[in-house]
Amino acid sequence: MIAKTWAYEDFVEGASIDLGTKLVSADEIVEFAREFDPQPMHLDEAAGKASILGGLAASGWHTCAMFMRMLCDAFLLDSTCQGAPGVDLVKWKKPVLADDTLAGSVVVVARRPSRSKPQLGLVTLRGELFNQRGESVFELENSVMFLTRAAAERAT
Repeated sequence: MIAKTWAYEDFVEGASIDLGTKLVSADEIVEFAREFDPQPMHLDEAAGKASILGGLAASGWHTCAMFMRMLCDAFLLDSTCQGAPGVDLVKWKKPVLADDTLAGSVVVVARRPSRSKPQLGLVTLRGELFNQRGESVFELENSVMFLTRAAAERAT
């Protein structure tokens, strides 16, 4: 097994991690909506334009899922991540529309060793996504559990 690059010790308060970019297609908006959030503004361009969203718009839950994918691709899949105990904050600040290009980052807000599990540390991350106009469309804050490097090495 190959050692993971990111362990608890690698997260420094104040550090920013780039999540790259993601083009949001109309097809994926509709596909996600059909299965998980079949409201008209997520399924139909005309209904989206008639709504306060101004066009075919991704569900907020779709935006969360896209953020999660960007997080995984940027570093989470190459980390000792053990999951998260929950989400403290989610804000859908502006609609994510078909053909938007999202760019994002996460900032390490805080970190601390687990009191009950010495092999774990908790890292509080604050993520944000922006559209191609530089407008903030999404914010999320939560703590994530990571194995310490020593615990990860013992597990391999």
